[in-house]
Amino acid sequence: MSKTINAGIAMMKVLEDWDVAQVYGIPGGSINSTMEALRVEKDKIRYVQVRHEEIGAFAATAHAKLTGKVGVCFGSAGPGATHLFNGLYDAQMDHVPVLALIGQVGSADMNWDSFQEMNENPMFADVSVYNRTVMTAESLPHVVDEAIRRAYKENGVAVVTIPNDLGTKDIPDDFWASGHSRVKPLLPEPDLQYVQKALELIATAKRPVIFAGIGVKGATDELVALAKHLKLPVVMSAISKGIIPDDFEGNMGSAYRVSTKPGNETLAQADLIMMIGADFPFARTKKLFKPDAKFIQIDIDSSKIGKRHVVDVPLLSDAKKAMKALVENIDEVAQRPFYNACVANMKNWRAYLQQLADSTAEPLEVGSVFKQINRVATGNDVFAVDVGDVTMNSLRFLNMNPKQQFTTSALFATMGYGIGAAIAGKLTYPDRQVFNLAGDGAFAMVMQDVLTQVKEKLHIINVVFSNESFDFIKDEQEDEKQTFYGVDLQGADFAMIAKGMGALGITVRTHKELQVAFDEAVKASGPVVIDVKIRPNRPLPAEKLQLDPATNSAEEIAAFKQRYNAGALEPFSVYLNEFEVE
Repeated sequence: MSKTINAGIAMMKVLEDWDVAQVYGIPGGSINSTMEALRVEKDKIRYVQVRHEEIGAFAATAHAKLTGKVGVCFGSAGPGATHLFNGLYDAQMDHVPVLALIGQVGSADMNWDSFQEMNENPMFADVSVYNRTVMTAESLPHVVDEAIRRAYKENGVAVVTIPNDLGTKDIPDDFWASGHSRVKPLLPEPDLQYVQKALELIATAKRPVIFAGIGVKGATDELVALAKHLKLPVVMSAISKGIIPDDFEGNMGSAYRVSTKPGNETLAQADLIMMIGADFPFARTKKLFKPDAKFIQIDIDSSKIGKRHVVDVPLLSDAKKAMKALVENIDEVAQRPFYNACVANMKNWRAYLQQLADSTAEPLEVGSVFKQINRVATGNDVFAVDVGDVTMNSLRFLNMNPKQQFTTSALFATMGYGIGAAIAGKLTYPDRQVFNLAGDGAFAMVMQDVLTQVKEKLHIINVVFSNESFDFIKDEQEDEKQTFYGVDLQGADFAMIAKGMGALGITVRTHKELQVAFDEAVKASGPVVIDVKIRPNRPLPAEKLQLDPATNSAEEIAAFKQRYNAGALEPFSVYLNEFEVE
């Protein structure tokens, strides 16, 4: 008699073969066969019960962003499935591999307009790179195996819908999984002909700049070496925060609105921009570059080359290999006035941020909070950063190094990302300190999953920046000269709410309370919610600077400096003139 295995358990064996360690979701009648298989295999796969499927999808997506490995979540038929969309679209737009298992009514109940039955395949067609409904119990492990292969190949979302009865059936134990035999693709080598063309452009440029995206992850040393060798300032995409040290003199930070002042100013003055592993969505729409700027683009994906701007020299290559080839094929540049001006400009900006961080004002300034975060950081922390002003402030104030990790919802930019991402971060890296940084608007959307942190006994430091406003949107309304509307928030005592859920909750209003709160937080054994009541000040709008006498009146400059406490902040033109940049 041939050997058999339960189909649901066979599916779990496939996940194990792909090194899946956690699965996030909520039980439901249409996915109970999967729940039973998770129970049987609980010693090998950790089931994490979230309190909303959206958080499960965020956690799976964050796991993929942090590790490069497939994240897995599930939802039952109907509402459980639809709750996954925010997290799945975040995975799609940030190009990471995620598997979503979708419950469905039993096969005998399908197409009878049964309770919670939905035609789920069309719903997930847009978000997915692979989207199948399992038709037989025997094919269940194969379809899941195929889904994971496609998620890795396409760096996207794979969806498998499972009629509940199929996971209860026994099937022949002759299935196989391909996770153990996965081979990473060989990345393209740089064509030396195009390397030489790129170097020729760099040699003739007066103001060359590197714009580095997430594609430089894992190539910290090569990027820093290239910047130093050719004296090229580096502007980073927001999600690339921390890939090179923030204290590297050539790191100009990020660009456009979620940005630094030097990041925007450097790009605006560049006559040559080398895009490395970057897919910058604001390149054309926000006109951040000079119209006649030249472009070198390095990418492993040919479909990205020329997508956002004209490209003068394309280099289809692995970023690490291309940067190494560039350094090896040209002598070191001894001095570059533009680089020196950029470094001086960044020093001025950092002094400004330090001034804000050192503020003794009360109500508290946001910089004071980040000063404490930097103080207690261990050097290999994980920062799960939500969306809004907190994203901008995190990019500016966090002093990161490549051993730390920064994750946020980048292109999709969905609020509520932080809690789920922090859960994934702590489960993946249990020995590292993990922060969830969120505004009160984003935190209130998903705060029920502090319960998940409590249940899983996760030491996560949740920092809530409470100013009772959707400030990021409020700033947009101001820029569009609208009357503020719909952006004020009802305040809440988030510390008391956290205590009610079993976490350590701390309310902070003063500098003394602030330092004590972070001292307590790092010593805690479980989740902590620090509710910091901050003043609702707009961060300096680096995309709308009013500092330069060549473009602004003395009255405009004075008003701008007064509003943003920027008396010592200089326009970039001061340093361009000082170093006699052509």
